[in-house]
Amino acid sequence: MDDITITRLNAINRTFYEITAADFDQSRTTPWPGWDALLPHLAAPLSVLDVACGNGRFGLFLYEHLGTNVTYRGVDSNPALLARAHTALAGYDAHLEQRDVLAGPLAEGAYDLVALFGMLHHIPGHTQRRAFMHTLAERVAPGGLLAFAAWRFYEYERFRQRILPWPPDLVAEPGDYLLDWRRGARAARYCHYVDDAEHAALIAATGLRELVTYRADGHTGDVNQYSILRRDSQ
Repeated sequence: MDDITITRLNAINRTFYEITAADFDQSRTTPWPGWDALLPHLAAPLSVLDVACGNGRFGLFLYEHLGTNVTYRGVDSNPALLARAHTALAGYDAHLEQRDVLAGPLAEGAYDLVALFGMLHHIPGHTQRRAFMHTLAERVAPGGLLAFAAWRFYEYERFRQRILPWPPDLVAEPGDYLLDWRRGARAARYCHYVDDAEHAALIAATGLRELVTYRADGHTGDVNQYSILRRDSQ
């Protein structure tokens, strides 16, 4: 995918979250059921990097299940969602930072858990997604975990009905779509459908060991495909 298309698609998604932040926050108030399967692999003390943390609900989920012996760092590009995360995580050892992880360095340090939920489908370009997963893996401490989920929206008619025409001046790779938003203000977002073959390629790009891959979430219990990966201790 060419740089012009990548820049345009990233701009479309930044605008989408600027328009929909309040409605998006109101529709994302409960934990994802798929997070429960992560808990048996975790133990406090735990350092966490939550990439594209949004309103901080994954951090709150960890504190509620593991107690206060969690050091949480959340990064997101949207200031409105980060403000809601600050409110949700007040009183916890939570560090929140506004950062566009697609435009610059991801973060510093190494973490017991690196999480990527609700963002993978927004990264344009097969090459860029593989490189991003490799970068995430570099932030995992020895013995630590990388957990990510891919939204499998294209497999469901209710989401296919939201597909908008693709701009004729932009390059599209297989699996690339624009979807409309139907809660409150109308807006378009770029989303990529990660199929089984690409999911496996993304795991391989990390160089980490796959512990488990499973489906969960949504009304049907399977709209996200998760993988939990481990960096073996050296």
